[in-house]
Amino acid sequence: MGEALLERGIITEQVLEEALAIMEREPEHVQRRLPTVLIEEFDVDEESVMRHVAEFYAFNEVGLGDTYKSVEQVERISKSKELIPESLFEEMMHIKALPYRIDNQKIIIATSNPLNRELPELIERLPFRQHEIAYLPSEKTSFLISQVFEQKNEFLELLEEYGEKTEYIDEEDEDLLDEEQIDAEINQSMLNSLVEGMLVESVRRDVSDIHIIPVDKSHSDVFFRVDGNLQLWIKQNNIRPEALSAVIKDKTRNVDRFERDSSQDGFIQRMVDGHQIRYRVSIIPMVGADFNRKFESIVIRILDDRKVITDLEKLGLQKNAKDAFVKAINRPSGIVIITGPTGSGKSTTLVAALYSVINPSVNVLTVEEPVEYLIRGARQLKISEKMTFDQAMRGILRHDPDVVLVGEIRDLKTAEIAIKLANTGHLTFSTLHTNDAPSAVARLYKMGIEPFLIATSINLVMAQRLIRKLCEHCKEPVEKDEELRELAKGVGFNKEDIEEITFYQPVGCPKCNKGYKGRMAIHEALYFDKHLKKLIYDAGGNIDEEMIRKTAIDAGMLTLRASGRLRIRNGFTSIQEVVAATIED
Repeated sequence: MGEALLERGIITEQVLEEALAIMEREPEHVQRRLPTVLIEEFDVDEESVMRHVAEFYAFNEVGLGDTYKSVEQVERISKSKELIPESLFEEMMHIKALPYRIDNQKIIIATSNPLNRELPELIERLPFRQHEIAYLPSEKTSFLISQVFEQKNEFLELLEEYGEKTEYIDEEDEDLLDEEQIDAEINQSMLNSLVEGMLVESVRRDVSDIHIIPVDKSHSDVFFRVDGNLQLWIKQNNIRPEALSAVIKDKTRNVDRFERDSSQDGFIQRMVDGHQIRYRVSIIPMVGADFNRKFESIVIRILDDRKVITDLEKLGLQKNAKDAFVKAINRPSGIVIITGPTGSGKSTTLVAALYSVINPSVNVLTVEEPVEYLIRGARQLKISEKMTFDQAMRGILRHDPDVVLVGEIRDLKTAEIAIKLANTGHLTFSTLHTNDAPSAVARLYKMGIEPFLIATSINLVMAQRLIRKLCEHCKEPVEKDEELRELAKGVGFNKEDIEEITFYQPVGCPKCNKGYKGRMAIHEALYFDKHLKKLIYDAGGNIDEEMIRKTAIDAGMLTLRASGRLRIRNGFTSIQEVVAATIED
């Protein structure tokens, strides 16, 4: 297929070689097909690739010209819904496959990707004796789906119905609620619809976290975190916060609905649009204006395995950081540490790194609390009351590991075990909470790790942050006035850079969130080469972070702010985003 695309001038020989190399690095169970790699990684025109794929495999093309959007064709697809079970029809829409024509016992399925791995299994469940797969360009497929399929959230529809019927439940006194009062309130179908609708909507809106915050005795606010920022989704009135908390707890495993004085963690699982989604639930007691009430703050993290990055190429590492990172994880032993605040993408980076080293010849073990993503090919240890973090770490040493992921270096004991693993021939991955890469060295020393052990056991410390990406559809150049020049100078651009670079600002359109769409990472990769190792080894008890930073910069390291400047220069983000996410060099 690659040779056919090469002969037709769709791709170059270099692109083909690089695409095949990416496929070889991907584990077999998640390996993408060549056309997908070309489209996603090299921005090759989707229609050009898929049209030639259709020819290569002898798929007929349907919807030529404007025939696809005729009234008759739209009606034909709409009527086919009567012959296909509703759940199967929805699955077809989600993988962009259409029942283009049904004649007697034969169905013609039109799709923009005839090689979709999910298609054969779905076809087997359709109630037709014969089938034919046909090619329909992506733009035409999307148009027809928009005409015949409306993605509904039935829970939110029910919520609208109940909203008009909801009555305020008066409290005659301000004493603590008894359980009978709460039971009477949570039995309302409205609350169930609110929670289930919230879980579905969060997945469809690409939300990372849901925040449920009590306001007073009869009000709660629900926020969605989108692209790193909290946005108010709904203000729930006339419902006691205790009742809303109780409904969420009833749906959550490993939590006690009647416990309101301590923090709890649990999880929820749901099928949303044909995909298994996990939700990690964190509940903590909080103080409200009324001290007699036992309010609880709830945060739900959405864990969608479809977002797991298994290919380092898709992490978006800039060249300096990528070269250092690849070199560090390809060493047979040593520690690779990712630092950054909560929500900075550390887990995403570590999972991609693990997938790049996993193969049947190595024993990969992970210890995380909690386990966020299931990693195929790794043995993941679950922390519980019967298996503490310390017990798991000691158990790992006796379990013949080759590669180990320690969720977090949290204290001296954890750090010592990670050091021991690295110095006994194991490649070890972990995280640490520090502001930048050089300060991780000082942090380990203050924990009690000797400088010579730090120098000999660490391969790389990489700090990272997530910044919002400007929307490609509506971003616009900024006028270079005095205020912008001062802002650009503060970020580290010189006069020549300011005049040369086109700076962009967010605008806002229907396709984005106030001018931003999605996020990307900036990195500070501190690679432990022989000069840096010697500097730390010779420092003894006088670890000098500034000297470490200067030595690393001289060796080619980009600081977080320098990494951000590169993103600005390439037009990916705004100056304000980099200022908000980084400190001065």
